[in-house]
Formats: sequence, structure tokens, C-alpha cells
Amino acid sequence: MAPHSPSDAPFLRLLARGAPAEEYERPVLAARAEGAPSAVLAEMEQAKLLALRVRAELEGRRRREAELSALFETAGDLAGLRDLDSVLQAIVQRARSLLGTDVAYLSLIDRKAGDTYMRVTEGSVSAEFQRVRLGMGEGLGGLVAQTALPYVTDSYFDDERFRHTHPIDSAVHDEGLVAILGVPLVLGTGVIGVLYAADRRARVFERGQIALLASLASLAAVAIDTANLLDETRSALADLGTANETIRNHSAVLERASEVHDRLTELVLRGGGVDDVADAVAEVLSGTVRVVGTERDPVPDALADAVARSRKDGHAVRQGETWTAAVTAGGELLGALVLHGHPGLDPVDQRTLERAAMVTSLLLLARRTAAEAEQRFRGELLDDLLDAPHRDPGLLRERAGRLRADLDAPHVVLAARVDEEHAGAAADRQRLWSAASHLAATRRGLAAARDGGTVLMLPLEPGSDASATARRIAQQLGTAVQAAVTVGASGPVRTPGGAPGAVALAYAEAQRCGDTLRALGRAGEGAAGDDFGFLGLLLTGSRDVDGFVHRTIGAVADYDGRRGTDLVRTLDAYFASGMSPVRTKDALHVHVNTVAQRLERISHLLGADWQSPERALEIQLALRLHRLAAGRPDPSGPAGQD
Repeated sequence: MAPHSPSDAPFLRLLARGAPAEEYERPVLAARAEGAPSAVLAEMEQAKLLALRVRAELEGRRRREAELSALFETAGDLAGLRDLDSVLQAIVQRARSLLGTDVAYLSLIDRKAGDTYMRVTEGSVSAEFQRVRLGMGEGLGGLVAQTALPYVTDSYFDDERFRHTHPIDSAVHDEGLVAILGVPLVLGTGVIGVLYAADRRARVFERGQIALLASLASLAAVAIDTANLLDETRSALADLGTANETIRNHSAVLERASEVHDRLTELVLRGGGVDDVADAVAEVLSGTVRVVGTERDPVPDALADAVARSRKDGHAVRQGETWTAAVTAGGELLGALVLHGHPGLDPVDQRTLERAAMVTSLLLLARRTAAEAEQRFRGELLDDLLDAPHRDPGLLRERAGRLRADLDAPHVVLAARVDEEHAGAAADRQRLWSAASHLAATRRGLAAARDGGTVLMLPLEPGSDASATARRIAQQLGTAVQAAVTVGASGPVRTPGGAPGAVALAYAEAQRCGDTLRALGRAGEGAAGDDFGFLGLLLTGSRDVDGFVHRTIGAVADYDGRRGTDLVRTLDAYFASGMSPVRTKDALHVHVNTVAQRLERISHLLGADWQSPERALEIQLALRLHRLAAGRPDPSGPAGQD
């Protein structure tokens, strides 16, 4: 489809006003009814599909932004609440908003009765449902409370995994629920309740939605615990007048914990990072805090056991003078907060460290989501440069600008592939893609998975070339993957200002260079066409004959041009005479000492190894190409002066 085609206009207008998907068929139907040519109809069909794809991408972004915003807003809302009823109502309201369900509700465990009871609902219309109690292991909620694991069903009454009882099924039927998702509210090693999101129609809850509700449940459990502690404090103040001073101290500690929580929440809402969280906790707890388990700072072996215990128990773990709190989300270990120089923590300080770990998990999830989106956008842009070279240059520049990439600067195109001759090749390919994406992001380039390997387009560094870039990238990727990574390179290219298809041609050339390295038994290295001598003429799409000749015998030809000598012709005669100085002097009609002097000068210009078999072959090929270009097929004739 050509840029700015009239067929695009109706779909752009639909995108601009956020029209529903079904309206995108109308322009095509109208054009077909008007008898538009088949080419126009085909173009409109393609425009419709592209517009629907853009619409779906925009919808996905809006949804992800709304989910993250809702999580951050929830943290802020819960931090400002102090009584249990307000906390519980805020939790179910936000759960319903997060997942966009008909109903959200929360049940708490009754330790004395050994069951769970409905505590608060949002969107419920059934009085019977609002009063229902679930025994441990009964129904979906009872199973969540018993196992401390999330459960989901897209059709509750057809799901045989759950123990159906008449009271529970009757209440669910009276509410009209069909699809139900339940996640545990876990505090320490125990479950205190269950948070639900449910629809009155069949629905499949995605993995990301389950993780979001689990993250909300983690926030909710801490908020409920804080509210309970505050309630207990108020009750103690009312009932224990004689212990007024002790209670005031206890209340001050709790308020301090609340203030810390508010500070962390404010930090998140204003866009702080995990290092800011670590600095804030270090200041409050008077110690040194660092985040481990990331790419730049992996978990030390000495702390591996502490991280594992903290992940299992849900609490900070002491080991000597170090406290470790695992950073988790939905059961996944994202890292850990490590507090040094504080051998003793009271329960409130310990809980502060644990809350900081929870906030850190939210930040890491948000950062991961943003990084994955940026990787995908970089890959899509590079795919378009490879597969659709006639795209509007202005739009390509605009998309690149959002990624901090400058397409008008010279770039090197690289084809990277990992050795596939061992059992872990699939995992190595994934690590290669991850490492290449990170490299592209830090170098303001592009990367995409392609043809079983990875293609990169990186800005050409000053003073470097395609060959040096290929060698450097092969070493960096090989270190990151811990396997042999072969890299072929081509360039520089300029796009979108260059010739259409330049990136695709450069990628094909880079692939040929990589294939040649592997064929020569040089897997794990990097090279461009210039690295293969005359073989590079066969590999590169440009067939740079002049460049090959200049690299091979340019020093001799330039010397002839400056001094008026005949060294190039002497080389011709020398090789034509079987590298015999005596026969060379006969062919040139000069004294043998003159030939010897000229050969000595040539050695000075080309290097002492110019007569080695490999160099001699390249020099003879360059001489022949030089003669053909100059129209001089016969190397013999009157000799010049040295």
C-alpha cells in the first residue's frame, strides 16, 4: 500500500474517533457497492487490516496503562485509609475496576468456625450470595483458602475440580455468576481471606489479569494487617488506661510505619525507581540497602538461602547482620532487598522492609512491561525497514524518534546466530535475543528476532567500521549468552533517506558473511565482507572492485602516481615471469639490479609478506582488475624509471 493512499483516509478517521471494530468494514462495503476496481478494494482491505491492528495495539496499551495506574492508585488509596471497613471496600472496588468484571467480593477466614464468610461485595445483587459461608475446601473460594493458591474457572457449574455444595451453588446461581477468579490474601505463611473477581458470562481470565489481582491481593493483605493493627491500637488505648505510656509508644511506632508506607507510595506515584526505594528505606532504618537479583547485581551465593527462605515464608530473614526480603509478584522471584549493618529489627521495622520489597516488585513489574513494549516496538520498526522499504520516511523517522534512534545516521546491519549443535540451543537463542535487545536499547539501535537468529541495526561509531563492529558485537553477545555467537556485518547504510531496500540488502550480505565464517570453521567470530579479501567481492552485494584494488595495491599505484615510477607494471611482469627477477628484467628490458630495487620498494610499500601464497593471489587478482579498468591487458612494454 503506497504512503498517503486515499484508501487510508476513512480508516484513519475511524482510528481518530475511536470507532468500534465493526465499523471498519463499512468503507470496504461502500466501495464495493460503488463498483470500485478490485485493486482499490484490495488496497482498502489491507488498509482496514492495518488499521484494526493499530487499534488493537492502542487498546492493549491503554489497558496496560490503566492496570498499572490502578495499582498505583490503589497503593495510594490504601495508604490513606485507617479503618478496616474502608480498606476492604476500597479493595473490592479496585479489584472490580482492575479486571472490568461484573462483581468483585472478598471473604475472610473465621478461625473459630473453620470456614470463610463473605465480608464485603461490589456489584452484587443477591442477598443470599452476600450471606454465604464457604467451608475450607468447598467451592472455588474454599479451595483457594485451603491451598493458598489462585484458582480460576470460565464456567463454575461445569467445573468438576471444585466440591460443589447446595448452599454455595444456590448462592452463586442466585447471583448469576459464571466465570470466577479467586486469589488468596496471604499474610506471612497464613491465608487471611480470598479476593474474587467474577463475571455473569463465560470468560477466560488471562495470566496477566491473574497476576494483577494477585498483586492487588498482596497490597490488600498488608493494608488489612495495618488496619487491624491500628484497630487493635485504638482498642488498647480505650481499654488499657493504666498502660497509657506504653500504648502511646506503640502507637507512635505504628504511625511511623504508616508514614514510611506513605512515603514509599508517594515515591512510586511521582515516578521514582527501585534505587530510590532502597535509599528511602536505608534512611529510615539507618543501614545500607541494595537491590539484588537484577542483571547488574545478581544474588550473591551467600544470600541464596536467605532469599529462598524469605520467598517461602513471605517475611524478611535475618542472617548475621544482614536482613533479606524477597521481592516477588504472583509467585515469581524478581529479586531481593538486602539491609546491611542493622543486626536487630523490631517487628515494625521488619514489616517496613517487607513493604519496601512489595513496592519494589510493583516497580520492577512496571519496568519490565515498559522494557518488553520497547523491545517489541524496536523489532517491529526493524521488520518494517527490512520487509516494507517503501514506507513513508517521515513516519519511520517519527517512530524511531520515540525510541531515541536516528535513522538518518550511518548504521551497521549485523546478523547474529548462536551455535545450534548442542542441546541448549533453544535457550541460547532466547538469551541471544534478550542480550541483543538490551544492546540495541543502550546503543540507540534496533533489534529483531529473524531467521532463527537476531538482526541488529546499530549506529556506526566514529572511527569504526563494519568489520570492527562485527568483532566487538560477537564478543559482547558471546559473553552474554555464554556460547559461540557468529556475527556477519554490512554497512554503513542510511535509512530511510537511502535507497529503498538498502537495509534488506545489507542484512542479506551480513548473513552471507556469517555463513562464510561458519563454513571456514570460524564460528563465534565477527566479520564483514572486507575481511575476506577477494572472497569479499563474492560475498558483498556492492561488488566494490575499486575498493578491493585500492586496499590491495593502492599503496603501489599511489607511489607510481606521485613519483612517475613503474612499480605496478613491474609487479605485473614479475608475476607473469613466474616470480623470476631474471625473466622479469628481460620482459621489462631493464637491468636485473633495477628489478631488485623495484621489488625492494614494493616490499616496503606492501609489507614483507606480499609474496606469500595468500597475499600473492590477492595481488595478482587486483593487478588484473587494475589492468582491465585501465584498458591495459598486456603487462609488457617499455619500462619507466624507478
